[in-house]
Amino acid sequence: MKVFKCPNCASTVFFENTQCVNCNNTLGYNVLTDEFAIPSTYNSNYKNNLKFCYNHKYSVCNWLVENDESNVFCKACELNRKVPNESDAENFKKWKKLEIAKHRLVYQLIKLNLPFQSKIKNNNAIAFDFLSDTNKNNLVTGHSDGVITILLSEADSVNREQLRKQMQEPYRTLVGHFRHEIGHYYWMLLFNNDSDLEDFRNIFGDEKQDYNLALKKYYNQGAPANWNLNFISKYASSHPWEDWAETWAHYLHIMDTLETGNAIGISFSKNQTQIQEFNTSTTPNPYKTDDFKVIFDASIVLTSAVNSLNRSMGLSDIYPFVVPNLVFKKLSFIHNLLKKNL
Repeated sequence: MKVFKCPNCASTVFFENTQCVNCNNTLGYNVLTDEFAIPSTYNSNYKNNLKFCYNHKYSVCNWLVENDESNVFCKACELNRKVPNESDAENFKKWKKLEIAKHRLVYQLIKLNLPFQSKIKNNNAIAFDFLSDTNKNNLVTGHSDGVITILLSEADSVNREQLRKQMQEPYRTLVGHFRHEIGHYYWMLLFNNDSDLEDFRNIFGDEKQDYNLALKKYYNQGAPANWNLNFISKYASSHPWEDWAETWAHYLHIMDTLETGNAIGISFSKNQTQIQEFNTSTTPNPYKTDDFKVIFDASIVLTSAVNSLNRSMGLSDIYPFVVPNLVFKKLSFIHNLLKKNL
């Protein structure tokens, strides 16, 4: 995530801000310019003809749209299909947490030039359902034909941590859910020719194997003993589709953390380990870097440094994963596929 500036006083502004803490001007994110702006509907001195997305009134969105009747929802909020009723105060709070993660996802889709559209406009596109699982035992977070369901209970940090331990996961976050599930959608979009699909199968495996049986086997028997040599997570070992989605999510993790490091000017002196010597003056902007090896090497240094800082405060690592060589190849495959097709 880049770091923004107030258009009035140039003070630092962060992605979820709606007001400059220095000059107190009302601010919103203008997706067309990738900058924050002061909407003319709040300050007539700014002739930008911008207004807030409709969901701003619920305090769940700070994105701007053009001030005309045809624009109601921003590019992120128009993807929603089902959201909590405002009469349910507890679920309404959870919705805000989901929107923070979803807006960060959409920001990243735009950075990667990935196509996306609301399912309301195009049946082959995306829809987000944010649902309560109360009295609905079969309802789970997941993806089906462009519909991404995120359970509101995932926004409860206590519940999410309990599930993380139950599933024996080192990491479970809202933004991680969004990045994983959107990976399933882009698998549908990206593999529409035999050449790319064959390349996918050569590195991830044959997706034609029965998905439900594969998941049933995984939940009954667990991951293979040597899963960490071939996969980024235990769950990735269950089926090639899940391997793709897990690896895709990690690709987005790497790209976003590196953009943040670049935006705030993090730089490193020589870092020497048993397997590599890495030297860079500034963390690179991953969205402007073609060579994934450069991106990956920088991410190793960055996450190792931040993991160490977290440990200094008694916190968990922000990136508690080891990337084996085969997973690096999978990540490189995703990077090169996007560079080729988009």
